[in-house]
Amino acid sequence: MIKESAGSNSSILSVGIYRATNLVPNSAIVEKIDSTDEWIQQRTGIETRRFADKNVSVVDMGTAAAKQALDRAKLTAADVDVIILASITYPHQTPSGASGIAANIGANKAAAFDLSAACAGFTYGIGLAKDLIKGGTAKHVLVVGSEKISDFTNPTDRATAFIFADGAGAVVVGPSDEIGIGPTAWGSDSDQRDAITMSSWLDYKDTDAPASSIAWPDIVQEGQRVFRWAVFSVSKVGSKAIELAGIKPSDLKAFVPHQANLRIIESMAKDMKLPAEVQIADDIRTNGNTSAASIPLAMDTLLAEHPELHGKNALLVGFGAGLVYAGQVVELPPLPVNS
Repeated sequence: MIKESAGSNSSILSVGIYRATNLVPNSAIVEKIDSTDEWIQQRTGIETRRFADKNVSVVDMGTAAAKQALDRAKLTAADVDVIILASITYPHQTPSGASGIAANIGANKAAAFDLSAACAGFTYGIGLAKDLIKGGTAKHVLVVGSEKISDFTNPTDRATAFIFADGAGAVVVGPSDEIGIGPTAWGSDSDQRDAITMSSWLDYKDTDAPASSIAWPDIVQEGQRVFRWAVFSVSKVGSKAIELAGIKPSDLKAFVPHQANLRIIESMAKDMKLPAEVQIADDIRTNGNTSAASIPLAMDTLLAEHPELHGKNALLVGFGAGLVYAGQVVELPPLPVNS
C-alpha cells in the first residue's frame, strides 16, 4: 500500500510587488491611436499605466516581488518548496522563468514551473498552491504573476495600446490552522479562444516571407467581444466561488478582480450583489492591465489604503485569453510584522 502524504489547510501569508518605474499618462498614448484621454477613461477607467525599463525583464520583476513577499512573511528562500510563475510575456519556452526566479532568490532546490493562463494565471496559481499544500506535496509555495506586456503591444493598435502595462506581484501560500483559501471555481470558454491571441512566427511558417519581414509577436484582441463575455459571464464565476466557500456576499470585506476594465469590475460587483461596504480594488486606474500580475498588485494597493482588511475575506477572480477564468474566496494576508 502506498503511503499518502499528510497535508494541511493553507492561507496567503504575504504579498509582495514590483511596480514598473515609468508612469505613462494617457496623453502619451493617444496620438498614435487617434484617441483622447477622456475616451480612454470612459471606456476603461485607465488614467495612467506603468512600463518597465528596457533592460528589466519578467524574471527581474518577479524576483523583486518574490523577495518582498518572503521578507514580509519572515521566511527565507530555503523555506520555499515550489515556485509558480504565471506569465504570458516571458519570451522563452525553456528554461522556465520560474527557475530564473528560483536562482535569483537562492531557492535552488525548489520545484519551479511556468503557468500560462493569461489574466487568470494568478488565480489558477493560487488554486494549485492550495492543492499542493493540501496534498502534502509542498509546505510553502511562491505564486508569482509577472508581465512585461509593453514588449508585446503594438503602440498603434487602437484596441490594445492603451490597456496593457507591466509589473509583478507575488504571494507566499503556506500552512494554516484554519481554511484561508476556499475552493477554486475555474474553467474556460475555449470555443472563444480566438477572441484574444498573440501573433507568432508560425503564422509565417508555410509562406515564402523573408525572415526580415516577420513581425514581432503582439497581443491582439476583439475588444467588444471580450467585454461582452466578461460582463455577462465572469460574475457567475465569482458567485460560484462564494457558494463553494460556503459564505454569502455579505461575508466579504473586499473584491479583488483582475484589473481588465473598470466598467467590467463595476458590472461584476453589481451582478453578484456585493454590499456597498465591500471594498473593490480599482488599481487599473493608475497601473493599467498587467494581466497575471494585476490581482496581487491590486491586493497590495488595497491593503495599503485599507489596512483594516488584513486577514479579512476577499473574493479573487481572474479571467482572460483562452477564454479562461478562475476565482476563490481567500483571507487576505495578515499585517506584516513591524509594519
